[in-house]
Amino acid sequence: MKTSLLVVIVLVVLGAGYYLSTSGGAKPAATEYKNATYVIEGEPVTLINGRAETPAAPGSASKVVTQYFGNELKTDLNGDGREDVAFILTQDRGGSGTFYYAVAALNTTKGWIGSDGYLLGDRVAPQATTISPNPKQKQVVVFNYADRAPNEPMTAQPSVGKSAYLKLNPEAMQWGIVIPNFEGESR
Repeated sequence: MKTSLLVVIVLVVLGAGYYLSTSGGAKPAATEYKNATYVIEGEPVTLINGRAETPAAPGSASKVVTQYFGNELKTDLNGDGREDVAFILTQDRGGSGTFYYAVAALNTTKGWIGSDGYLLGDRVAPQATTISPNPKQKQVVVFNYADRAPNEPMTAQPSVGKSAYLKLNPEAMQWGIVIPNFEGESR
């Protein structure tokens, strides 16, 4: 189990290093989190009133539409005493799928800073967004949703409950996966 924890830590550190080296580490701050810039599948997306439209390809009439879905959780995600927000964005890329992403926005003294999106799935059914009930998991957000069972077609209604336990790395603005009730936790 300690090896798994070490692998997660190494991946978060490498991801933070990559992010800082490719983006300069700074995203512009917004006056409202529904107007902040988020990174979805490696592409920055700046929302205006909770929505963004971009061409699917240069010169294309098809649009990629990213928008605020909801399921907000207002809480302090980085320990600075300010209320931040975690919520879900959807992205429609012109095909039959609707992709759901967990995102966060930090409320800084300079404005709202958006995170990278964590893919929850395609055509899932979001449920409640909560703080982890495990008292050892400080600032861990739980995104609950329903998905399809393995081997079910994408047309099937989502019926299998799932939860993504995520903790925001405030320097890299990326989510790290947390294993609920990890046996190797310190007491």
